[in-house]
Amino acid sequence: MNPRYAPWQLRAAFAARLSDMYGREVPAYTTLVDVTRAVNEDVLRERGAAAERLGSIGRVTAERHGAIRVGTPAELGQVARVFGALGMRPVGFYDLREAAASAVPVVSTAFRPVDADELARNPFRVFTSLLTPADPRFFDEGLRKRLEDFLAARELFPPELLALADRAEADGGLAGADAERFLGLAVAAFELSREPIDKAWYEELERVSAVAADIGGVRGTHINHLTPRVLDIDELYRRMTARGVRMIDTVQGPPAWDGPDVLLRQTSFRALDEPRALRLADGSVTSGVLRVRFGEVEARGIALTRAGRALYDELLTRVDDRLASGDDRLASGDGGPARDGDRFARGGDRLARGDGRRPATPAERAQAARAVWSAALPRTERELAARGLGHFTYHVVADRPRDGAPPPTGLGDLLDAGWVRAEPLVYEDFLPRSAAGIFQSNLEGAGVRDDAVAGAAYDSAWLSGAMGREVLDPFDLYEARQRASLAVVARKLRVPGPGAPAGGCAP
Repeated sequence: MNPRYAPWQLRAAFAARLSDMYGREVPAYTTLVDVTRAVNEDVLRERGAAAERLGSIGRVTAERHGAIRVGTPAELGQVARVFGALGMRPVGFYDLREAAASAVPVVSTAFRPVDADELARNPFRVFTSLLTPADPRFFDEGLRKRLEDFLAARELFPPELLALADRAEADGGLAGADAERFLGLAVAAFELSREPIDKAWYEELERVSAVAADIGGVRGTHINHLTPRVLDIDELYRRMTARGVRMIDTVQGPPAWDGPDVLLRQTSFRALDEPRALRLADGSVTSGVLRVRFGEVEARGIALTRAGRALYDELLTRVDDRLASGDDRLASGDGGPARDGDRFARGGDRLARGDGRRPATPAERAQAARAVWSAALPRTERELAARGLGHFTYHVVADRPRDGAPPPTGLGDLLDAGWVRAEPLVYEDFLPRSAAGIFQSNLEGAGVRDDAVAGAAYDSAWLSGAMGREVLDPFDLYEARQRASLAVVARKLRVPGPGAPAGGCAP
């Protein structure tokens, strides 16, 4: 009897096989995974249980997120079918056109599991970007028409793969032989194509945007990067650099500081020279080199509430303004240089100044960011919860007070008196400014963008309609988990629903 594979088992197998395939194609990725594993083992030895505060070492070790790019709504809909078979749903809308300083003409979503038990089994995610040919800031009418014709003529996913995906999603999995066939076809769909690339067409798109060329200049799609999760991203940066791996000059996201880890920090090694076959105008084929794929690594923190995220975005602006005004000239003479990898940059580029002063260095930006963070963010998880800035699930403590007194009704009092404990929710999603920063840190040039014309409008509702599946709001998902946990607390303690912290959600 053929064994049956549930969606999470298909997802775990797909993630593992994709990692093996990408390691063969990009050997530096294997180095990244090896260094990540070594860092995680060292952190676990040093910190003990505290190292697993945001996920077991088993989950962290297996965790990956991938990134792919597609060209049309139809292709995005097919991607959604493939990932739907793996129990992954589109979550979040990211407009990288507005987040990047260079030309990155894409909007994105992330396919991932959404239920807590599914995330615990395997939290594989795929950040998926869709090209925006209709945006006149990047593409004139003539180029748009030729680009759309090129994209319409290609096939990214074979019909057999899509049929198996639909059956897996409808039936809640696949039996052995069909599961094996599905996995083989799915992994093959994301391998780097060896088909020769039209050199003139690729270069025409590349002058507009290297990202546009990677999407619309080739006949297939491929994994653009695959990302392991590390427990100390600054230490990983140091070790990769010591091995001679060329890293981008920043760690994107929040700075390293002495308060709670929140949201997401990311960095990568730079895109590598990869040999590709190029077709010339006369039909002959020659060898060339393209640089589109890189190795990314991430460190995940606590999910922030809507209020917490608004504060985070405000702090980014404060750092920008502080450096642009010249308030911080933080050189190595006053505070010392930033540690390798301990950096915080706006989108991977250095902040340009209009007053003739030199741009802020990554080390200066890191130090300015730590100062802003320390002044504005809570230094403890308890305060993060109390101010309604972070998402937690709440649980009744087994050895809670047994003195006969009734439990208090307020959540803060329940926490302080030992009746309830708070467990942070891991941030499972992405940051548009950080994603754009990773993208543009690996680009050869800034491309072309005409801000004198209005851009085409894209939003979450448009993306939902384009793929025929609702793009879920990540804040709603975190709030639902927090609210459900508070309802359980209220029921177990037989108290009125304890109000959530300020800015949070009540049951």
